[in-house]
Amino acid sequence: MIRIEKVMDKRELKSFIAFPSSLYRDDPNWIDPLYLERVEHLSEKNPASEHIEWQAWVAKKEGKVVGRITAQIDALHRELYGEDSGHFGMIDAIDDPDVFSALFTAAEDWLQAKGARKITGPFSLNINQESGLLIDGFDTPPSALMPHGKPYYAARVEQQGYTQGIDLLAYWMRRTDLHFSSSLSRLMEQVRKKVTIRCINRKQFSEEMQVLRQIFNSGWQNNWGFVPFTEHEFATMGDQLKFLVPDDMIYIAEIDSVPCAFIVGLPNINEAIGGLNGRLLPFGWAKLLWRLKVSGVRTARVPLMGVRHEYQFSRMGPVIALLLIEALRDPFAKRNIDALEMSWILESNTGMRTILERIGAIPYKRYRLYEKQL
Repeated sequence: MIRIEKVMDKRELKSFIAFPSSLYRDDPNWIDPLYLERVEHLSEKNPASEHIEWQAWVAKKEGKVVGRITAQIDALHRELYGEDSGHFGMIDAIDDPDVFSALFTAAEDWLQAKGARKITGPFSLNINQESGLLIDGFDTPPSALMPHGKPYYAARVEQQGYTQGIDLLAYWMRRTDLHFSSSLSRLMEQVRKKVTIRCINRKQFSEEMQVLRQIFNSGWQNNWGFVPFTEHEFATMGDQLKFLVPDDMIYIAEIDSVPCAFIVGLPNINEAIGGLNGRLLPFGWAKLLWRLKVSGVRTARVPLMGVRHEYQFSRMGPVIALLLIEALRDPFAKRNIDALEMSWILESNTGMRTILERIGAIPYKRYRLYEKQL
């Protein structure tokens, strides 16, 4: 007997959040997320809650949690793609087709009642947060703010009638492997004369974050499943980045003093929280701060990068992206950061993929976004 229960209170939410820790107990690449961060993510403190309505469920067998899932409606997504869209996310379960079937039935019934006829996912809770189902690259830990998964997930999801929407790629690059061919170097020198690369201005951090938001929304507007960041979402992200990211790891490119592109290098906080078992108390805070600020981490992730739409199909656009990547090299070296993940990149973004592969990056993880017509 499989029992599906709605998550309705704090106690049930705690079980929902805690379940993956038991599921992945024997996976050496699993990293427990911080419990307090997950609670905040699934609360009204998450600014995305202003436009996302969601419901969570757990599956139980013999009183024990054996799976979980969310379903969500994103009002901003519906404004762009129609009133019949809906999403699923945060899917984790034991390897039992009946458990997957019961979870997806609950999520789809809820979405249908909200008028959804086309479902995409997984998202936690939308495409601007953790996205995709890991289908290749299980042998390494996830980078900061990227999902992990079980090898059997893809088959179980596809058994529910879901098909590939699009794949997302994560690229890995060692800092010492970063190289620019002579032809790329010549292009970079030509564009460098017209472009100014500068660090973010911490004295005007809030204003600068809104500049980044405008660039991101411009550059990503035609991508699969795009949903714009709101001012509140980017302001909240700025509060987090101000604490986690040094000034010289956020760069803005300008042409004639007008911002046209940016890049963010995020120290891999998954390195810092490894071994904390999701807890900051009683001593987790001290360990986290020590690892981030003193001992340092050896890897980083580029979670945000954008080039304004009007430059993307020009000769300058890809070169501006190269100049921004180059700008991170010295700050990474100063902090003994040996490698970085560039993620995620749409599989269809052949321009950016070509750039990354030409400078020494390799695709090492693949995530799939699924879709289904009800």
